[in-house]
Amino acid sequence: MMPTLLLALGSVALRSSSAVGLARAPLHRRCVVLARSAKAKAKEKEANRGHALVGQTVELQVSSLTSMGEGVARLPDGLVVIVPFVIPGERVLARIYRVSSYANADLLEVVTPAAERIAPVCAFYGVCGGCQYQHIPLSVQREWKRQHVVDALGRIGGFTDDPLAAAEPLLCAALEALVRPTLGAPEALAYGYRSKITPHHDAPKGDAAAVGAIGFMEASRRRILDVPTCPIASPAINAELPRVREGARASAAAKVKNIYEARSQGEKRRSARGATLLLRDAEGGVETDPRAIVKATVEGVTFEFPAGEFFQNNPSALPGLVQHVVLRARAGGRVDRLVDAYCGGGFFALCAAKHFVNVVGVEVSADNVAAARANAKRNGIGNALFEAGEVEAMFKPLVARGDVEPTRTTVILDPPRKGCSAEFLEQLFAFGPARVVYVSCDPATQARDAVAFAKAGYALREAQPFDLFPQTRHIECVCTFDRADAPPLPL
Repeated sequence: MMPTLLLALGSVALRSSSAVGLARAPLHRRCVVLARSAKAKAKEKEANRGHALVGQTVELQVSSLTSMGEGVARLPDGLVVIVPFVIPGERVLARIYRVSSYANADLLEVVTPAAERIAPVCAFYGVCGGCQYQHIPLSVQREWKRQHVVDALGRIGGFTDDPLAAAEPLLCAALEALVRPTLGAPEALAYGYRSKITPHHDAPKGDAAAVGAIGFMEASRRRILDVPTCPIASPAINAELPRVREGARASAAAKVKNIYEARSQGEKRRSARGATLLLRDAEGGVETDPRAIVKATVEGVTFEFPAGEFFQNNPSALPGLVQHVVLRARAGGRVDRLVDAYCGGGFFALCAAKHFVNVVGVEVSADNVAAARANAKRNGIGNALFEAGEVEAMFKPLVARGDVEPTRTTVILDPPRKGCSAEFLEQLFAFGPARVVYVSCDPATQARDAVAFAKAGYALREAQPFDLFPQTRHIECVCTFDRADAPPLPL
């Protein structure tokens, strides 16, 4: 019916234009205008629907959890609603506050709680955005974290146990067997584990130059919540936090006073800004100066680094992660060369060095390379070489110098959250190491990169999730890849 209507309308337009001597309007333009009008009406209808839903209280049946740790439910018309702090199987009341292609809602009441629901430890839980899982027992948290890895590898990576559905032969795999149960520190260390926190505050306001809330962003609002104590932070950090908060208020007041005095003398000064505070629990105590050098010892290796720089923030779970990465990198002693790409301050390279003849770390930051070299020297490790350079062009020089030989080499990858670039993966596969151990803080980008590994002839042997941050949605996952054209290496 619609094509006929469009054609008829176009014919009328053409005859009318011709009758008055005007240039004929092309028929396709009329079609486009009508099509755009239909799209606009659909968008308007969706917007009106969204406006009608915002502020509404709805009863929902939660079906699953997203990788962000939030519950998924549906309205009777099929619209997906995302609501936090719930457990699949629960019936809840929630208030919708935003609607786009799906709706976001605040949890109001748990009508039918899940049998496993527990009371959260933190008084600010449900408002603070720092934790997502305090209402779920640790064992169940870890089951869901494993499931998120399975989902990412299946949905994004395309892994399937159906040979006819697999886009690549090496994507045909049984994920339930490949993805291991989540590992982490003992349950006694499910709280008080975090060795670094960074509370924030907004710019001071008013004549008194008062700083308002000092803490973390709220779960569903772009607003800072005042958090005077944090149960997942270490006891030492919580002991120091009151002093740091008071110091931040005094410092902000002093800055505002100086600004007003300078302005009164005719000087141009910008208004005071908000700030991010630092509390790093390291060997020797809690450090608040981001530039101060602190120490941490992992698996017998002591690292020195600026307090504000990245270093894994769960000392109780970190040894388990390192032991697993090094064990997989060794491949039962079948390889004796190691390349640590994205090596930072030499963390994995130095922890693994005693098991290899030759270790090379590559890092884009010259400062990190200098720190890695200093850490190697400090620990008396003489078989580790560190170089600054783009990881996208790292292997050819190493091969030319004889530092590595593909069939005897494992490559450890620990890229940023965005994963590996296509350029890096291309030259990694051209080098063709015997094994790649890929450490990731984002299973989604890791699953995306796993597709490239499969296309390049690498088989996923194992995916091992680690729970470095209990009570939160965050997951670390270690994927082990071997060349499919070579005999399997030991796990």
